[in-house]
Amino acid sequence: MDPSASETLIQGATCVVTMDDDRRVLRDADVLIRAGAIAAVGQGLTTTGVVVSGKHTMVTPGLVNTHHHLYQNLTRAVPGAQDALLFGWLQTLYPIWERFTPADMHLSTQLGLAELALSGCTLTADHLYLFPNGARLDDTIAAAQEVGLRFQPTRGAMSIGQSDGGLPPDSLVEREAAILEDMIRVVDTFHDPSDAAMIRVGLAPCSPFSVSRDLMRNTALLARDKGVMLHTHLAENDEDIAYSLEKFGCRPGQYAQDLGWVGSDVWHAHCVKLDGEEIDLFAKTRTGVAHCPCSNCRLGSGIAPIRAMRDAGVPVGLGVDGSASSDMASMINETRQAMLLQRVAKGANAMSAYEALELATRGGADVLGRPECGRIMPGKRADLAIWDTRTASGSGSWDPAALVLAGAATVKHLFVEGRQIVADGQVTTLDLPDLITRHSARAAELASASG
Repeated sequence: MDPSASETLIQGATCVVTMDDDRRVLRDADVLIRAGAIAAVGQGLTTTGVVVSGKHTMVTPGLVNTHHHLYQNLTRAVPGAQDALLFGWLQTLYPIWERFTPADMHLSTQLGLAELALSGCTLTADHLYLFPNGARLDDTIAAAQEVGLRFQPTRGAMSIGQSDGGLPPDSLVEREAAILEDMIRVVDTFHDPSDAAMIRVGLAPCSPFSVSRDLMRNTALLARDKGVMLHTHLAENDEDIAYSLEKFGCRPGQYAQDLGWVGSDVWHAHCVKLDGEEIDLFAKTRTGVAHCPCSNCRLGSGIAPIRAMRDAGVPVGLGVDGSASSDMASMINETRQAMLLQRVAKGANAMSAYEALELATRGGADVLGRPECGRIMPGKRADLAIWDTRTASGSGSWDPAALVLAGAATVKHLFVEGRQIVADGQVTTLDLPDLITRHSARAAELASASG
């Protein structure tokens, strides 16, 4: 029997942070799940199905990760890349990544999704832009279907190698005609536009410095013909801005606009260096931003102007980025870091814990074009994170804001489309200790081969 077809009642939660349209926080409340959706929220609810005790717990919408590179968790803390800026970091890691196999892509995706699930994430995007040794987007999609998270993979690409003045080695770039052909294939094969979709596919040339203008423009045309979303990196650091000015004669925002890369069907990663005019452009066009605070700190890229973006009306979500640039992939940790960075930049009242949690839930869902996610409301999808309030770090807290302020680490339970993916802090859909053993062994092989 499909678990999402039956009822599950989360009964008597200490509080439910709904992130509904009124941003209600309910005390001593229940959440009823039926057929993969939220059927009711309130008190005194009953069911003939499964009952999960909410005693001493806080329930939030599942967290939404808007930017990741799941393949990268096989290369965490690589010497030579630990203290490098973005471009140098990439040049150190490309030679390692070019040895990856389809099995590596599958293995790293499984590990990364399990890591995200334990941090409260129920919906994640992924940006895969290199396909060495026969790897395909299919490898990551198969892994996601096994783990059970809601997955929004993007078919990325690089087409300008070192011999043409680009950063990546020629072995990692593809012909643009072949890229577009495979983009069509993966959308036709895997994309599901329905509200209950577990897999949606986007199109995502890696960055303005790794693909041509033509590929950017043609990908935008293709995405709109197919009705799928667009994603890339933009304005990540000072090097990025300098490259755009030198090569394109304009700032990244203008470049994106000229090529059709603005609109509610587009979201850009990082955007650390957007200026006021670019923020206004994104607000006017409803172009989304994936804010990756830990990665921006790790690579020394700067503090993204999220306060200014939010005030202008730019849609903003949070992203963990790849585990080679932020090393850990914890959505709840990113939530706290997002709040702290805005306070460092703009003062202690620049961002509340509740606003940070909003970015991590309904904010990210909206950026990914999934307004049916990221809220606890009747009719929305049953993606829920349930947090134990009786932890050492949370003990003594007076308010649900402690989830962000006091630094929660892992969820107690996690539901995706009504299916329990984490139970009592353990992933239910795979053997995580065995996965960690295999993943660690493969990382050691890659390290040994790299000297």
